[in-house]
Amino acid sequence: MTLAAALLTSCSGGQADGRAAPDKKITVWTQENLPARMAATRKVVGRFEKQTGITVNLVGVDEGQLPQLIMSAAAAGNLPDVIAALPLGQTWQMYSNGLLDTRLAGDIVEDLGTGTFNANALRLASDHGTPLAVPSDAWLQLLVYRKDLFEKAGLAAPDSYGALLEAARKLDRGHMAGISVASDPGDAFTQQSFESLALANDCQLVDDEGEVTLDSPACRRTFATYRSLARDHGAPGTQTLDTTRATYFAGRSPMLVWSSFLLDELTGLRADATPSCPECRKDPAYLSDHSGIVTGLKGPDGTRPAQFGEVTSWAVTKSAERDASRSFLRYMMGAGYEDWFGMAPEGKIPVREGTADDPDKYTRAWHHSRLGVEAKVRKPLDALYSDRLLDRIADGISGMRRWGITQGEGALVGATNGELPVPKALGEMVSGQTPPQEAAREADEEVTALKESLR
Repeated sequence: MTLAAALLTSCSGGQADGRAAPDKKITVWTQENLPARMAATRKVVGRFEKQTGITVNLVGVDEGQLPQLIMSAAAAGNLPDVIAALPLGQTWQMYSNGLLDTRLAGDIVEDLGTGTFNANALRLASDHGTPLAVPSDAWLQLLVYRKDLFEKAGLAAPDSYGALLEAARKLDRGHMAGISVASDPGDAFTQQSFESLALANDCQLVDDEGEVTLDSPACRRTFATYRSLARDHGAPGTQTLDTTRATYFAGRSPMLVWSSFLLDELTGLRADATPSCPECRKDPAYLSDHSGIVTGLKGPDGTRPAQFGEVTSWAVTKSAERDASRSFLRYMMGAGYEDWFGMAPEGKIPVREGTADDPDKYTRAWHHSRLGVEAKVRKPLDALYSDRLLDRIADGISGMRRWGITQGEGALVGATNGELPVPKALGEMVSGQTPPQEAAREADEEVTALKESLR
């Protein structure tokens, strides 16, 4: 409550119609709230303030608290002008609640050049061609695996359900768990991990008519596969965002489902998350040198490999001071853009690929970006990873798919991220309380009820 009160009082004052008064002062909430990233953002913002004379009140907010803070601010008439790093689900929720200035967002995208954005990222952040916000960057869900152990065992890269299950069974021995995958029922990371496997098998949240389809044959097969991986071949106990990474880093699992934010930590150059495998003691980069990365997985019911990921955007609220907000976003997507995605390039892949004059400007700069600001030594990405791999990761944005977004159910996606019905069903399944078919049915019923509540 104290945090909410502080954030609400930090927002810009408004006119009678709710629109912020044109005083050249804007409030920006950002989910990039880690201390080092806040400091990096303040440097970029400081240059903008000096250049334009516009004052920016930058406020860091926690992702888990943001939905409630937004609704509290909206009820009090104190929305910030801009929200940074807003995920797709929350973007669609704000849009459904009438809290976004989509006209201004569309004008900014047009000003910057619609053709300079990755078309798929722009499509995911739009409603029938109308941008809901200004898409900025993305992260991808990756399947990371130990190339050395796979080669020794004569295993193919785990880019299909069959290869994934075979590797998990064959390498699950002794101190080694077959795979490290999330099962925490209270964490959106579990849903993200499951969705990446679900999309690969064409298991959808809803169909084109908006009907929930989590109890479909494709989804039941996905639930069964996830149970086999997490319960039969995963580490014992509830696996979280941190424990899945720790297991792989300790050399106690040959596979890991995690986001591209792992790329800096995998190198051994980040102090707060360091690989601890026996070989890593002498060579901190051992895991990055001996890991392969799958960016697209295919299930038996899928027609092509699928890539899960997240697009984060700059959202302009309905009460924003328009001219100042427009100037700010044009700067952050232009002169300040490389510094913005450069503070964490492993998880902030630019979706504005370049400019009209230089179409690959920002993608090229991303290749050369140094590791994120939390790294002990900020080496360039392309000094640590091959250009071929970096190209595959960047290209993954074009193939990114998401539950519900393309079917027009973005608000439902946002709601499921808050209520977490799918992770709850997964948690019961992985703990042995329910079989896969019952978990699929339970998730289907819970999401259907949630969808009804949104009407």
